[in-house]
Amino acid sequence: MSAAGKELLKSVKAKTPQDLVVKTVKTLSAGKKKEEAGKLLAALKDLLYGPVGAAEQAQAELVSLVANEAYERDLLYILVTKISTLDFEAKKDCVAIFTKLMRREYGTRAPTAEHVSTRVEILEVLVHGYDDGNTQVDALNSGIMLRECIKQQALAKIILNDAKLFDPFFDYVQKPTFDIAADAFSSFKELLSGHKILCATFLEEKYDTVFEKYEGLLMSANYVTKRQSLKLLGELLLDRANFSIMTKFIGDHKNLKIMMNMLRDPSKNIQFEAFHVFKVFVANPNKSATIMGILLKNKEALVGFLKGFQKGREEDEQFAEEKSYLIKQIEELK
Repeated sequence: MSAAGKELLKSVKAKTPQDLVVKTVKTLSAGKKKEEAGKLLAALKDLLYGPVGAAEQAQAELVSLVANEAYERDLLYILVTKISTLDFEAKKDCVAIFTKLMRREYGTRAPTAEHVSTRVEILEVLVHGYDDGNTQVDALNSGIMLRECIKQQALAKIILNDAKLFDPFFDYVQKPTFDIAADAFSSFKELLSGHKILCATFLEEKYDTVFEKYEGLLMSANYVTKRQSLKLLGELLLDRANFSIMTKFIGDHKNLKIMMNMLRDPSKNIQFEAFHVFKVFVANPNKSATIMGILLKNKEALVGFLKGFQKGREEDEQFAEEKSYLIKQIEELK
């Protein structure tokens, strides 16, 4: 261990890295000595990240010692359950420690993810960090740690396949506090798009359940939720991994009607995001009879509407080309 590491341990009266983990767990669990807890967390964070220029192999071995003791002592669960009781700087150190351990790799393995998969309560605490009653600071810290978990495919799969963990996001993203809703949406988006094959399989298997709830987001009275949900929907439908989901979505005439109504939304931004979903219906070479009937019935109105649609954006060459293409496609419908 480096001289700096030894000095860190000495400053908090810990004999070894493992001893520092033990002292941190005991102090946090007792919940009484806030100042001491802060010092221990700061020391643990500095030990894990090491001094600038530290030898890579030696630092990896040090992190391994801390991590193995952390798993043994249930440190990660204690961090996520006790973070709300700490001072601001100590909260930041909790997040930094959790992040460092989550990113630990050992060959092709992700040991911390493996540990968390056996301690699902950690995920439960983090997901419910967005619940009412938690402060904004605590909700955002939970969000940071949760997304570190979601980056691990095995943990994302656990959340997606547990309705008690996944379904609350449809409420969290509509929270009245902007920062919390936006953070929850970042986690929600990572869940639905971070691991393409996993996400595609999930959306295909749970299509009816997920998109029934997703429609509620598209109809949300919360402008930010509505816009973000519409934008994410467009990204999901245009992702090649989600071809079967896209086919099913654009085969439903109810979805077409929703997008046509959104094209006339008072918000230019909502209109623009709706345009990118609407164009998928029109470009589909295998339209159902119902979809074709709706487009033919509204053919003249759609062409006239689109010719005047968002003229201020026509300096955007890609948008202008897509709009011209869409108008041509509708004009040629028979």
